[in-house]
Amino acid sequence: MTTVLVLGGYGAVGTHLVPALRSAGVTALAAGRDPARADRVVDLSAPLDAALTGVDMVVNCAGLEDPVLAADVAGRGMPFVDVTATSAYTSALESVSGPVLLGVGIAPGLSSVLAVEAARGGGPVDIAIGLGAGESHGAAATAWTYGLAGRTFRDPDGSRVRNYTRPTRFPLPGYSRFPVLRTDFADQHRLTADLGTPVRTHLRLDSRLATAGLAALTWTPWAARWVPAGAMPGGDMWVIAARGASRTVWASGHGQSIATALVAAEAVRLLQSTPIAKPTWLHQVTDLTALASALNPDAIRFG
Repeated sequence: MTTVLVLGGYGAVGTHLVPALRSAGVTALAAGRDPARADRVVDLSAPLDAALTGVDMVVNCAGLEDPVLAADVAGRGMPFVDVTATSAYTSALESVSGPVLLGVGIAPGLSSVLAVEAARGGGPVDIAIGLGAGESHGAAATAWTYGLAGRTFRDPDGSRVRNYTRPTRFPLPGYSRFPVLRTDFADQHRLTADLGTPVRTHLRLDSRLATAGLAALTWTPWAARWVPAGAMPGGDMWVIAARGASRTVWASGHGQSIATALVAAEAVRLLQSTPIAKPTWLHQVTDLTALASALNPDAIRFG
């Protein structure tokens, strides 16, 4: 039986991941600082030595982006699974020696697998991620969203792109029609290299006002400190679509954190049967057909 230590085990994603793993027969230990909520008390500012006793795998849902932590775990031959969407951090993780699984969630994760399928009809590939503004996202997801404001990233054509700019029309199932904005999700860089065709990622929220707010915030990123905490007006539906030259595929559901947890639980199952020895992305160990058949169709729909 596999024992998995879930860092951030009672956070936005971990609170769903731990029971999902247990229902699949995996021994899941919720790790955190609060003895009242944690199965294993862990202070991530200190070495994990004692916390790793009897553990076979670590899933990082804590929002801490520390390559040293990943290297410590993977250096022991223990798979380290991370749900991050941050490009600079994933780039650092790709240099770690040992088993690290990247792109585990809905974006990256489902988005990457959808992009591979869309590219079968030719490229380039555009990925549009629609998130529910009304969902109470975790602190790490909120910090990531606002932290991109004002920052730039490299486009496949070599130019620099500012986050939350270049509005583009991209219909998303179940969403009203208004533009998506270029946003630096980590998988666009790996997919561009793996597929040999430009892959670009875009974001919008289900609220036109909230999406316009991101577009404005990228020119005044200092204003993020005054954005009210908690959910904004909107729902909790998310949808991801990948569009190639002649093929578009999509996935959708309700609750971004729940979906991320379900994908992470499937990633743990994959690693049980398909061990890895080096940094690997989810789309490199599974495909759309396998992932869609493994995930609960009542929670995540594909089309």
